[in-house]
Amino acid sequence: MALKTANIPKPVKLCALTVILVFVYLVIAIPFKVMSVIPGFTDIRPVMLLKPVFGIFFGIPGCLAFAIGNLIGDIMSDSLRWSSIAGFAANFLGPFVFYAFWRWISKEPFSLRTGKSLLKMTAVVIVSSVIEALIITPAVKLIYPDIDFGLFALMVMINGTVFPLFLGIPLMILMQEELHMKPICHKNNVDR
Repeated sequence: MALKTANIPKPVKLCALTVILVFVYLVIAIPFKVMSVIPGFTDIRPVMLLKPVFGIFFGIPGCLAFAIGNLIGDIMSDSLRWSSIAGFAANFLGPFVFYAFWRWISKEPFSLRTGKSLLKMTAVVIVSSVIEALIITPAVKLIYPDIDFGLFALMVMINGTVFPLFLGIPLMILMQEELHMKPICHKNNVDR
């Protein structure tokens, strides 16, 4: 028997979606917390593949889940620092850039079927990664002046670019083309 969700209030649905997405984030993130580049500060983060997925397919609940998941990951790996506040903001804004671009800026609905759309996605991935690095890196440097600013910023940008491009894009193509999931960021799907 299918679960009927018609009578469940929208805020409850959004909270449930956020909790589920946090769980998905943690399932992918936690196993890789041991792969540190700068111990206690940055690691290899395949979970970044979810950044565009959460923003484009799940909107604000996805953005919030991405930020909460990162914060919980910091707590679970004993790497919670004052700079985690900046990390929370950056990890919310990272997926939000994707949501905002396809919700308000792009004139075309989200699709990865053409070279032009892949170029757009690449540009948004890079912008999102730069924004994250601009938020996180100064906060870490302010609190921990011995950290190599350039290396840290580079690692934030590499993690924020490589995994979304090489793992996130194929996942989104699969979600849209094979699983027929509709991006929430499209103007017609906002109230689904």
